[in-house]
Amino acid sequence: MTTTDPLANAPKVIIDSDLNTMGDDGQLFAMTTQLMGQGKVNLLGLTVVTGNDWLLQEEANALKAVERMGVQNVVGVYGGAGYPLQYDVASIRAQQAANPQGYFGAWMRPEPTQQSQLVAPPDGFAVSTKLQTQSAADFMIQTIKRYPNQVTILEVGPPTNLATAIMKAPEIVPLIKQIVYMGGAMAVPGNANAVGELNWWFDPLAVRTVLQTTIPQAVIPLDVTDTVPLTQSIFDQIVNNPSKQTAVTKAYGIVNAGSFGDNTHLFDTLTIAYFMDPAYATQTKSAYLDIDTTSGGDQGHVMVYPDQPAPGASPKKITYVTQFDNNRFFSLYVDLLTRPVPVTLP
Repeated sequence: MTTTDPLANAPKVIIDSDLNTMGDDGQLFAMTTQLMGQGKVNLLGLTVVTGNDWLLQEEANALKAVERMGVQNVVGVYGGAGYPLQYDVASIRAQQAANPQGYFGAWMRPEPTQQSQLVAPPDGFAVSTKLQTQSAADFMIQTIKRYPNQVTILEVGPPTNLATAIMKAPEIVPLIKQIVYMGGAMAVPGNANAVGELNWWFDPLAVRTVLQTTIPQAVIPLDVTDTVPLTQSIFDQIVNNPSKQTAVTKAYGIVNAGSFGDNTHLFDTLTIAYFMDPAYATQTKSAYLDIDTTSGGDQGHVMVYPDQPAPGASPKKITYVTQFDNNRFFSLYVDLLTRPVPVTLP
């Protein structure tokens, strides 16, 4: 980008996502593009990975997302990993049977193999936007090299794409500014199996690959997202404001109708707030982290070492958030999700 680009000096991010239409990933994308419209962030690309759903479905969701926000000519969509680095289907089925209330993302439904099997977003599929030909991992490698020490990865899906990029081009490790994850469960139960949070449970080998690097990393785990509920009031402020009806608020209302209360929390959207200002986190801890990569009941279990790293753990302490400024966050959340659509870029 040239220096005349009004976004040239804005903080640069790549969103790596298991993108749903207007669940947490879709909301994060909408919020980030609105911040782009304010000149506060420069979203370089949207990379997609199997997690919440299978890759083909998520790619369709992502192509619609860029069109919905009007950024399809600025933010490319890059297809990534269709499967985790390692997985054992028999073990996954056993874990599902043992945790009938667990959330196992893509593994809960058949994998689509053709477009006719995809579910359209509430406002329809993308009209004209196509996937970029470059893979997610190659896009990451190229972009990080183009902007050394400037790019933050918002890692809000299984980090398979990022791990793939690091394994393919380890020279990018010292060039990544930071990673902000939504993932893991440190001292609370998992939401997939009993101990694992979906993003990190889905591909623990990828998580471990990235944790073991020296990249600065911060984590928004279930420990904090469990304390940020989506309430009826917040839902109404987004969906039922007659003066702020947009494609985003309509899709939000359809996707999230009836899904508020004690059991519905906000996940990926916390990453953009933390990225913009770490003071959104009112309490953090730091520790050496590792993750159980075995197939079975401990898959995705995060090991937290506050004082001394154990063999295989992260070489540096990693910050993880345990408390958020909910009131401040919700004002940002409602504001960004009710702004005019499509976004007007600076």
